[in-house]
Amino acid sequence: MDELMALFATQPTTTIARALLGMYLEHETPEGTVGGYIVDCEAYLGPDDLAAHSVGMRNTPRVRAMYQEPGTIYLYTMHTHRIVNFITQPKGIPQGIMIRGLEPVDGIALMEQQRQKTGPDVANGPGKLVQALQIPAELYGESIFTSPLHLVPERRRTPKEILALPRIGIPNKGEWTQMPLRFAVAGNPYLTNIRKTAVQQDHGWC
Repeated sequence: MDELMALFATQPTTTIARALLGMYLEHETPEGTVGGYIVDCEAYLGPDDLAAHSVGMRNTPRVRAMYQEPGTIYLYTMHTHRIVNFITQPKGIPQGIMIRGLEPVDGIALMEQQRQKTGPDVANGPGKLVQALQIPAELYGESIFTSPLHLVPERRRTPKEILALPRIGIPNKGEWTQMPLRFAVAGNPYLTNIRKTAVQQDHGWC
């Protein structure tokens, strides 16, 4: 875990985003432990990034977590869906990574019950995986290293290929709309909007 904490404290956000692919994300809920592999995420590089909530060093109560220590959990709601992000730079530098897709491993039945879905639709989008993992609003401002929602680096898997793509749903932001700041495990069925023909039998793992 010390190595992972050092990664968050010293490396660029895009490097951390790539390193998060294959990382195991776990949540200890009252009903049981649920978790899986991160397969899809997006980097947000405030204050320059026109798509970031912290663009121009915007600092409101809603985004205060973005200015906290690396590993801080930043939650926000979009279109009634809660979205989870991890802060990736030293305190005062508001950059982070949104988790977009998760391949479920533990507690799959609990996740399917939460989502009332099976298969990739359980966790192939940012709001879906938050619902599947039962991530509550109370975790806002907590740490991904010490809270019930945490990373488990010893369970990490290695992607065969990492895709760098434009982020999803970022219109009218100039060069930031097409900038390749979305990172994904090629061939994994839990990617947002992946074509069925692109899914690999081994889900893209080495």
